[in-house]
Amino acid sequence: MLVFLFRLLSTLPLPALHALGAALGWLVYLASPSYRRRLRSNLEGAGFERHLARAVSESGKAIVELPFVWCAAPERVARHVSMENWELVQSVLDSGQGIVFLTPHLGCFEMTAQHVARRTALTVMYRPPRQAALKPLVEGARARHNLHLAPANLSGVRILAKALKKGQPVGVLPDQVPQEGEGVWARFFGRAAYTMTLPAKLAQLGHARIILTYAERRAHGRGFIVRFVPFEGDLSGTPAEQAQAINDAMEQLIARCPAQYFWSYNRYKRPDGVAAPEAAQEVA
Repeated sequence: MLVFLFRLLSTLPLPALHALGAALGWLVYLASPSYRRRLRSNLEGAGFERHLARAVSESGKAIVELPFVWCAAPERVARHVSMENWELVQSVLDSGQGIVFLTPHLGCFEMTAQHVARRTALTVMYRPPRQAALKPLVEGARARHNLHLAPANLSGVRILAKALKKGQPVGVLPDQVPQEGEGVWARFFGRAAYTMTLPAKLAQLGHARIILTYAERRAHGRGFIVRFVPFEGDLSGTPAEQAQAINDAMEQLIARCPAQYFWSYNRYKRPDGVAAPEAAQEVA
């Protein structure tokens, strides 16, 4: 039933889906105190409380646009996407060097991998959805064209490393909370956040370049702009310093269109088995 609904919604024009999404965002915001509390807290903690109204609408758009991204014909989806600074990516590809694309929960993050894969093979780390009914839909949508999936475990890390050694790009969501033993505490908008160490390890292991990317949602359903930004952080330090450098880069990226970040995501949760930082100074 859910798959049928997604396919039905995918036939609607993108402006209609975004209008429905904006309404859904406000409905959820008004109906769920816990959702409302977390979204506001994360926005205010990052200093972006003035973007609250837009963030509520954009969070709903991020959900309702998924049928279009996952189920619409790839050619139709591509007509709604433009790219900025692809020459940065192409220059690295031409050199034969691997690329680690870092895509935070910003804008239509499902779009970035699909659109990159239209131009080059791409392997992305994948964590199955919690709802089993969504698994075939999500996996089918994400494993299109040149897009390959690597599970979020040690086997998947080996797959990503192998691709990088071949000079192929890989993609990771760097602001996803890792499991025990796979991260360190680092600041994220001034608060301690358990942060994965994988991106820096992959870049060093594969002698790869890190490129930041996100798909900014244009107003009134006019599509998306996939942007590519060079990573300018220093990864020569400890794992904690590397994680901090990546978090700093994510903050700068999010500041470009803060209303489109997924502020309701529980970025500051403590995974099972992970000790809390003793004091904020430990990640200062």
